[in-house]
Formats: sequence, structure tokens, C-alpha cells
Amino acid sequence: MYELEYKEDWDKYFKKMNKELQIKIWKKIQQLKELESARHLKLGLPFFVVETSQYRITFRQIGKTRTVWFAGNHKQYEKWYLSLMR
Repeated sequence: MYELEYKEDWDKYFKKMNKELQIKIWKKIQQLKELESARHLKLGLPFFVVETSQYRITFRQIGKTRTVWFAGNHKQYEKWYLSLMR
């Protein structure tokens, strides 16, 4: 079982979603405590991505701690991802 932490501003897009979507995505975030594996964001970057329909959640894992860095739709995800590359 993993411990969850949240990067400051991880919810920049999440808090703008309607309540129904927030609940759906929050449940997926809580599943990160038990999730065995996830795909790498990109080779060489220390992030993992999980998807729930058109929404993405990214996190970093250090030992038994997973830190959520982002939750939002695909377009917001691309914007966030490109900001990492600067």
C-alpha cells in the first residue's frame, strides 16, 4: 500500500471541474494507494500516468510514497506536460 501526497497546485484544473467529475477522478486518485503499476509519462522523466476516460492523473513515486502532480483533461495534460519541458 502506498501513501499519497499532493504537490502544491496539483488541483489547478481539478477544482474547475464539475462535482460529478471531481468525484470520479478523486476515486481514481484514491486507487493509487493500491495500484500495482502505471505507464511512464516518457522515458527519462520520473512521472507515471493513469487515465480515466479523457482525464489524466500524473504522479511521482519515491519508495512507498506517491505524490500527485496533476489531474485534468487531455488538453490540460498536454499543456502541463509541455511546461515540464521548458
